[in-house]
Amino acid sequence: MAMDLTAYLGLFIAAFGAATLLPMQSEAVLAGLLLSGEYSAGTLIAVACLGNVLGSAVNWLLGCYLERFRHKKWFPVTDEKLAKAQATYHRYGRWSLLLSWMPIIGDPITVVAGIMREPLWSFLAIVTVAKGGRYLVLAAVVMGWA
Repeated sequence: MAMDLTAYLGLFIAAFGAATLLPMQSEAVLAGLLLSGEYSAGTLIAVACLGNVLGSAVNWLLGCYLERFRHKKWFPVTDEKLAKAQATYHRYGRWSLLLSWMPIIGDPITVVAGIMREPLWSFLAIVTVAKGGRYLVLAAVVMGWA
């Protein structure tokens, strides 16, 4: 029982961290646990999705609150890059969050959504679909369901 909780907690932490701007990997952890055959696939997918969506929510919060510091020297993005990201988000709107599952571009999209004050309810709904879909496809491939 303790090993089960440890595995699920480890997956949650990996998925949460991978959704933030930290360089972490959750897909390999999920695949390894699925291939072990010792855990419920549905529970693993749910835990990975929950961790990843909550990590993205942290990015959204960062976007909501960090943008006010954009004119400070330490701010990590130039005004030009921030304006370009905002223009792109404005052009494609909340539906660009469907790309939040993608490596490299997904995490910044979730931060920009916070900067653009995307409502939390729509942010969570779209990001859950995107990230949950990714984990379902991964599980299907790993388990040979597809």
